[in-house]
Amino acid sequence: MNTDELSVNAIRTLCLDSVENANHGHLGMPLGSAPMAYELWRNKMKHNPKNPKWFNRDRFVLTSGHGSILLYSLLHLSGYDLTLEDLKGFRKLNTRTPGHPEVHITPGVEATTGPLGQGFSLTVGMALAEAHLSAKFNKKNFPVIDHYTYTICGDGDLMEGVAQEAASLAGQLGLGRLIVLYDSNDTTSDGAVDLSNKEDVKGKFEAMGWQVLYVNDGNDLQKISKAIDEAQACSDKPTLIEVKNVIGYGSPNLQGTAKIHSNPVGEEESKLIKQSYGWKYKEPFFVPTEVRDSFFEIEKNGIQEEEKWNQLLKAYKETYPELAEELDKTISDGFTLSDDTIKRFKPGKIATRNASGEMLNRIYKDYPILVGGSADLASSNKTTINGESFMQKGDYGGPNIYYGVREFAMASIETGLVLHGGVKGYCGTFLVFADYMRSAIRHSALMEIPMIYIFTHDSILLGPDGPTHQPIEHLISLRAMPNLIVIRPADANETAAAWKIAIESKKTPVVLSLGRHDVPVLENASIEGVEKGAYVISPSNGTAEGIIIATGAEVELALQAQNILHAEGIEINVVSMPSWELFEKQEDAYKEKILPKELTKRLSVEMGSKYGWEHYVGLEGAVMSIDQFGASGPGDDLAKQLNFTVSDIVSNMKRVLNK
Repeated sequence: MNTDELSVNAIRTLCLDSVENANHGHLGMPLGSAPMAYELWRNKMKHNPKNPKWFNRDRFVLTSGHGSILLYSLLHLSGYDLTLEDLKGFRKLNTRTPGHPEVHITPGVEATTGPLGQGFSLTVGMALAEAHLSAKFNKKNFPVIDHYTYTICGDGDLMEGVAQEAASLAGQLGLGRLIVLYDSNDTTSDGAVDLSNKEDVKGKFEAMGWQVLYVNDGNDLQKISKAIDEAQACSDKPTLIEVKNVIGYGSPNLQGTAKIHSNPVGEEESKLIKQSYGWKYKEPFFVPTEVRDSFFEIEKNGIQEEEKWNQLLKAYKETYPELAEELDKTISDGFTLSDDTIKRFKPGKIATRNASGEMLNRIYKDYPILVGGSADLASSNKTTINGESFMQKGDYGGPNIYYGVREFAMASIETGLVLHGGVKGYCGTFLVFADYMRSAIRHSALMEIPMIYIFTHDSILLGPDGPTHQPIEHLISLRAMPNLIVIRPADANETAAAWKIAIESKKTPVVLSLGRHDVPVLENASIEGVEKGAYVISPSNGTAEGIIIATGAEVELALQAQNILHAEGIEINVVSMPSWELFEKQEDAYKEKILPKELTKRLSVEMGSKYGWEHYVGLEGAVMSIDQFGASGPGDDLAKQLNFTVSDIVSNMKRVLNK
């Protein structure tokens, strides 16, 4: 048995021992995919285990995240900071080897994966980031951004719609540095693939603009090596390498069946598996010395590659000092917003979606790492950076992206862009279509990726498009998600504050919920108040008897109601509460200042679901909400029909006050 074969079998054995030790885990995929993973990591990938964050490294994402032990074994053997003890802690609580890869837990893991298909779309984002930064910074003889993006995916991944959406865009854009190794083992968790899917994967990917290569034997390292070389040589198309593997390879009783997809095999079958590939070592978690020595070459080569890049970067700085300074800021996210960028809007009327578009264009001048677009609604979402180009095949220098009608993939691709580094991602659609994106939004929140989600048309007031386009439950659904900030600004100035928060966020994605119709620029709107989540935008003229709490365009209605109530001798405070999440982060003293305990007569006003507002209005308060689907018709007419007018606010506030 030569060193390559021994190394592949060492990977398989580490995976087997780890799953059996945990008595849980997905073993089938790692046993089958070990050879192609080995060939990629040992001989093709450019990476430095001693500096996992080296910027010009090749990126690798395990789309088939259930096979995480394969990735952990590769990381350990390659010299990353992951020990045998970590492997022995596989799937145990508070270890560095969780059941699915998690980006901030395990050194060398590039992305959290597990939800099938999303790792694929993340790699499209990473490849797009590489293409964009290459176009911006590379000069003749100075390829300072120059690397590939790789993934291993399975049959189940390619069935997911998000993968298909992302693959379509990758082909459209000709991302030649994206290489997908497809673990084609014809088996899913429930059984054979052809029980649910008999499509021509090769034909479909070729139709989407991909190069498709085929390796008929997943144990043939030479054929795998040749295919990867051919993929690297193709500069104008992404490449899918279909590698025919056997799930659970080596298991005499279970290989090739769904039974080995996600279960340990037991002591006896483990022995038979090791015997099948001639493993002569009895000790579990054993790695032969020649395998250690071979994998050490990865570390040596990685250190050398990074040093070469550092020398190239040094010469680049001497030749292109201004560009090099921008590159340094780009890599380190070293840009800041000027005071002029966050200046207040002039009095008048402007929809918050339009204010958002103006802010995006103001901010880009200070913050040129913004990259994004809309799912075919850019003119409505106001997501285009004016005067700059849209990315297209062979020309990736501009910050704008045509995503087409691909909401889910758009959100996931943008997250991949940010994961790559050097890019701040944003994307837009109507708020109601956040449903299409929810899993990707959750993914960015889980990974602490500070994405910016621009959701417009955020209430029933969009009118004639009807209930299919009128959001009801969407705000509360997003507010329920951990590590996500939802901001619903009342006017242009609150929108400016929301953008400032989104740009400065480092570990939390931010949702901007924006309206379509014009609203007045409010004189008392406070940037500092938005940063605290809620503030008194209009205090009472005398002693307040109660509070109206409103968000978004409804703040204007609340202020009008306050004036009517004042004319009738009823004094109330109006609180603008653009962000629950930011308000909950404030100290108790500030919360008491905005919502004093003695003012128990409260009314919340928001055109959406009532859930959660009870927390702020209390037992003596009331909630003005919409808890049914809307209807097609002019927005003002619909608001009257649903009892959501200024006069309704006045009546409800009086009822709360028993007047």
